[in-house]
Amino acid sequence: MKWRGRRGSDNVEDARGQSASRGGAPVGALINLALRLFGVKGVLALAAVGLVGVSLGVVDPAALLGGSSTQQRSDYQPSAEEQARYEFVRVVLADTEDVWTEEFRRLDRQYREPVLVVYRSRVNTACGAGDARMGPFYCPGDQKIYIDLSFYDELASQFDAPGDFAQAYVIAHEVGHHVQNLLGISGQVAAKRGQADYNQHSVRLELQADYLAGLWAKRNQQYLDTGDIEEAMRAANQIGDDAIQRRSQGKVVPHAFTHGSSEQRMRWFNRGLELGTMAGADTFSVAYEAL
Repeated sequence: MKWRGRRGSDNVEDARGQSASRGGAPVGALINLALRLFGVKGVLALAAVGLVGVSLGVVDPAALLGGSSTQQRSDYQPSAEEQARYEFVRVVLADTEDVWTEEFRRLDRQYREPVLVVYRSRVNTACGAGDARMGPFYCPGDQKIYIDLSFYDELASQFDAPGDFAQAYVIAHEVGHHVQNLLGISGQVAAKRGQADYNQHSVRLELQADYLAGLWAKRNQQYLDTGDIEEAMRAANQIGDDAIQRRSQGKVVPHAFTHGSSEQRMRWFNRGLELGTMAGADTFSVAYEAL
């Protein structure tokens, strides 16, 4: 991918010199647990206990929000290779800003640019504590994308998906989740949490994000090198649910899919690359078996 010397986004937050400590369960997780176990009455009881505890001074309000803290590390110095990766993700994010600002204008809407947080090991987010072992992720609560750059080493070594465009695809996919959040699609899927077919809705959401990553690639073909698309397709293939399940547990369990199979992820990315319009992005009206 041709990225050196090009504009980098100003919406990248460098948190690599910060150290996030683990805390207690965030309030969202406690509410979800109480709701599942005891229903609405359980949530109300949890709220009452929390308010009484705060008023009596026996409960720290920060603990209800996760109890985590962040400290600045003055001794952190990135390697030249890591700093190059940092500049790379700035350029990729800038490309997504250009594409989605234009696309939202076509939809007669205004695109709100996300922030990409680059961190190391652990990070505190509006969605709770983030860990590098989770891989890159998007938090709708603060509209930020989080990535530990060491994931790119894992992408090459553990997933056998090297290459800068494979790395770019990962960012474009997470930006796709931001687009879904702005359009209200993520909220509609989140409202189905707890339903028997929730996993199917999750798969539809993830495949749509793959399509949106393909749309982004379509709009950036002038910056692509020979073999870039193959790198992205290889990454999509290697991080399909079936491929991950086969590596981790030795068998494939389709009803437990949350992101889609390797074949589905490659197909929807490629479809976005071929069509390059929002008109083809509807993964929710297609029969689940035909995705």
